[in-house]
Amino acid sequence: MLPRADFIFTIGYDGPSAVVDNQAKKRYGALSTRELAERGLFRAAYSSAVYSKDPRELETVVEIYNKTAGASLTVNSPLERLFGVFPVEVKRAIVL
Repeated sequence: MLPRADFIFTIGYDGPSAVVDNQAKKRYGALSTRELAERGLFRAAYSSAVYSKDPRELETVVEIYNKTAGASLTVNSPLERLFGVFPVEVKRAIVL
């Protein structure tokens, strides 16, 4: 499995390898799920919540997203489609 920061900032896949945004990883990789969401980095925040497998983190992302976007999503909404994040088992990362 990829390290947390690599998973959070994966921007695509090249075969069996994740393609990682290195600039975003360096700048925001140490932030918590809540901090990412509060900065408006909702895709990264959602990825962080998925990586942690902690339902409270997912609830936090949804709460902050709803407040910011004026939406009414729930944790049961199709968030993976909204943010384009699906857990994928890869072992390598290509850092750009």
